[in-house]
Amino acid sequence: MDKRYLTVSALTEYIKHRLDQDPHLKDVYVSGEISEVYVHQFSGHMYLTLKDERAQLKAVMFRSDNLSLNFTPEAGMSVIVQGYVSVYQKSGQYQLYIKKMEPSGIGALYMAFEQLKEKLQKAGYFNEEHKKPIPKFPKKIAVITSPEGAAVQDIIVTTKKRYPIVELVILPVSVQGQHSVPSIVRAIEQANRHDFDTIILARGGGSIEDLASFNDERVAMAVFHSKIPIITGIGHETDTTIADLVADLRAPTPTGAVQFAVPSLEELRRQMKAYENELFRLSKLQLMRKAEKLERLKTSRAFHFPLQFIREKEQRIDQLSDQLANYVEHHLYKKQKTLELFAGRLKRKHPAEMISFFKQNVSLLDAKFQNICREQMTKKRHDLAVLIEKLSLLNPLEIMKRGYTITYSEKNKLLKSITEVNKDDIIEVKMYDGSAICRVKEVKADDGTERGAEV
Repeated sequence: MDKRYLTVSALTEYIKHRLDQDPHLKDVYVSGEISEVYVHQFSGHMYLTLKDERAQLKAVMFRSDNLSLNFTPEAGMSVIVQGYVSVYQKSGQYQLYIKKMEPSGIGALYMAFEQLKEKLQKAGYFNEEHKKPIPKFPKKIAVITSPEGAAVQDIIVTTKKRYPIVELVILPVSVQGQHSVPSIVRAIEQANRHDFDTIILARGGGSIEDLASFNDERVAMAVFHSKIPIITGIGHETDTTIADLVADLRAPTPTGAVQFAVPSLEELRRQMKAYENELFRLSKLQLMRKAEKLERLKTSRAFHFPLQFIREKEQRIDQLSDQLANYVEHHLYKKQKTLELFAGRLKRKHPAEMISFFKQNVSLLDAKFQNICREQMTKKRHDLAVLIEKLSLLNPLEIMKRGYTITYSEKNKLLKSITEVNKDDIIEVKMYDGSAICRVKEVKADDGTERGAEV
């Protein structure tokens, strides 16, 4: 029986064909945990591995599909995916081709909200230094909202009630749905091309799905880069969107946004009336004080006897002038004495005086040094003479002058005892003025005994 061998390519193609034809694998739903994920830097395709406690599954999500993701897949995240199973022939590996993906156990919109919030917060988009001040008395306001919702009516009614002199321009947009994000971005850009003082970005309440457009990064960037300050009034007080966090000021509701955007004329009138009353009170008080002062001046002595008052002041001026002259004279005298004192000190410190003083000191020190040197030389000469005299007494030559000699053996060894000498030894006898070479004829001890006979 002949055996038919298949090539690797043929076998792999056959397996791929069988998998592609299997209706159960054409549309599968899989849940698992992402163990690793990688997005190719050029193609944008996403490669990942799904796993559970017993198995792993390689998967790929092409760029055209992963562009629709509103969250960023990360390792350790539990997801549910929809796709189909096939074989990648080059590696001979079956894998899941993902068409849709969303987080498991938490809504995809909420996950996307948290991820974008963290990203923008780290980049500093929520920092207070980027917030623009809101004008207190705007002349023209752009309102970006749906033209059909209750929010726009609340804004118009509240504005007319609070500050009817402001010009309100409605820029209608779609606030939810797939066209809402480009619509909102275009409206913000359009408002920035005109002379609006403030922009109100608003919509009514709704679920997180309804508010998704205001959690989009494109809307957040348009709000952040707006040159005109933006107040948001999106949803209810408990709703917080990314646009709220990026905006220059967040209001809890659309009505609240108007309250932040414009002042209340009624409140301004009350404030003006209060200021008017306070101004009247202070003016009246000031006039009363001035009147009292005027009365005091009328009853004063200077008012009734102005000439005498002037003469008294003149006399006082003369007195003060004399005191000033005396003070100046005394002060100048003290300064003159101080100057003379410093001049005397400066003269004593003059370089010529200092040189003369030091020369005298040097002369005195030199004379003192010469005296000390002479005394020391005399003392040292006397000490030297004493030492020489003592040394002379110990000099062997001086002793030998008195008749003493020194005897050496033939080997030039100093002889100290007769035990070191034998008969017929040649010895050298050193005397004061020379030496004599002798032969020993006889050796005698002090007791008269002989150590050898005469030769």
